[in-house]
Amino acid sequence: MQAPEYPKYTYADYLTWNDGKRYELIDGEIYMMSPAPSSGHQRISGNLFLQIATHLRGKKCEVFAAPFDVRLNADAGDDTVVQPDISVICDPGKIDKRGCKGVPDMVIEILSPSSINRDFIDKFSVYRDAGIREYWIVHPDDRNVHVFLLKDGQYISQIYGDAAIIPVSVLEGCQINMADVFPPGPPKEELKSPIIAGQE
Repeated sequence: MQAPEYPKYTYADYLTWNDGKRYELIDGEIYMMSPAPSSGHQRISGNLFLQIATHLRGKKCEVFAAPFDVRLNADAGDDTVVQPDISVICDPGKIDKRGCKGVPDMVIEILSPSSINRDFIDKFSVYRDAGIREYWIVHPDDRNVHVFLLKDGQYISQIYGDAAIIPVSVLEGCQINMADVFPPGPPKEELKSPIIAGQE
């Protein structure tokens, strides 16, 4: 028995969805995003954005916070549109009035209960295959950060705790003090064992 076929959508279709809901499009498939993020999520996002934006003041790279459309394959199918919580883009030519047309240098996702599988599986593969050089996943409950750096087509992972000072690989001289990112709470032990991620 043949598996049922589902419609595939493109960015042109995405632009027609004006029902007030937020969507992402991954390989032509629709993913509905959760309602407005929690206040804790927004605090973490704002604190990360502030540190990165302060470092980038007067520099070529720019940082953007969601909602901000990132069209990862705009020149080849245009069927993937994501909205990372934070995007860093160092090529001004990729920024247009609708968002980012191409691959950011870095993206950050902040986990929510409804986004864990998408951020660790679906988006992980999409970001790796698109060639995003640095991908952070921030876990508010566990108070840690998975930092994925692209090397030879695979992501190498490092896990940092909530007291860590994390270097941003794609931004020379930029370091993020996680003590100023997470809301006050009991510190977690920093984990330093590298993990090779994304092996097929």
